[in-house]
Amino acid sequence: MSDSPVVKFAGWIVTLITPVVIVLTVVRLLLNPALLVWEYNTPGFPADTYGFTKEERLHWGRFAVDYLVNDAGIEYLGDLRFEDGSPVYNERELSHMLDVKIVVQAALRVWLVALAGMLLLVLWAWRGRWLGAFQAALLRGGWLTILLLGSVIAFVLVSFGVIFVAFHEVFFAPGTWLFFHTDTLIRLFPERFWRDMFIYVGGLSVLGALVLILALRRRRSA
Repeated sequence: MSDSPVVKFAGWIVTLITPVVIVLTVVRLLLNPALLVWEYNTPGFPADTYGFTKEERLHWGRFAVDYLVNDAGIEYLGDLRFEDGSPVYNERELSHMLDVKIVVQAALRVWLVALAGMLLLVLWAWRGRWLGAFQAALLRGGWLTILLLGSVIAFVLVSFGVIFVAFHEVFFAPGTWLFFHTDTLIRLFPERFWRDMFIYVGGLSVLGALVLILALRRRRSA
């Protein structure tokens, strides 16, 4: 059964789904206000030269993170006001945050579909008696994750600006993601924040893949 063309094809599907599951699981874990506490307290994180304290960044930043994963409309951010009554976000920022939410929600749907697909495949492998081939495919997926995300980390460390611009050009309309340094989004999430996010996603994904590989090797050698 494990040598049949159908099983081999299913095995490659497992391999290709594995990086998607690992990376998007990490992304979902990082979409958490607790990450802001960590990031704003990392050594050398740039202060806001326009006046936000760390506590204010944490306060306003939580709304942005929550918005990306909740079911609220853009008014969730649009109704926010500073003490003087001025809006926290301007129209350009709100438009971009709506775009970001669309991308994030789409990614989370892909994540759920990938998880469901992986569950169905492992059930099929168990029922069809090709768990050995499934584990081999999962092992390949772990190595593929390390290769892909290791390359991303290297690229970020060497030339973050290039990958940052390329990422935005792929997912957002040209010019809609550019803001002034005085805008709230930049004050809350400067470039250093996004560089670190790429590194966190890459590093934790590589770590997750390594744990998967070690667990599979131990199981196969047992």
